[in-house]
Amino acid sequence: MARRSRKYAVPGAAQGMQTFKAEVMRQEGYHVDPSHPDDVKYEVAKEMGIPLEAGNNGNLTTEAAGQIGGRIGGSMVREMVRLAQEQLANKGNL
Repeated sequence: MARRSRKYAVPGAAQGMQTFKAEVMRQEGYHVDPSHPDDVKYEVAKEMGIPLEAGNNGNLTTEAAGQIGGRIGGSMVREMVRLAQEQLANKGNL
């Protein structure tokens, strides 16, 4: 199966999102290679006991894949909410 291509609503946002993912997951305590931030999924999977490997993971259940992505995406969303709240609080202090 071909890897799906993500398209962001804002042109050029892909690199920024990858950098953001790397920073968030580093803050969560994971080792992240800044040039390959998507590879953190293997570390997350290992921690969760999910047998994710590079290449074909056809034997992986949808639930297991969702747990990996949920851990990463959930961390990113929590950080985005925290940053937005911080900005709103600072805006009120101007």
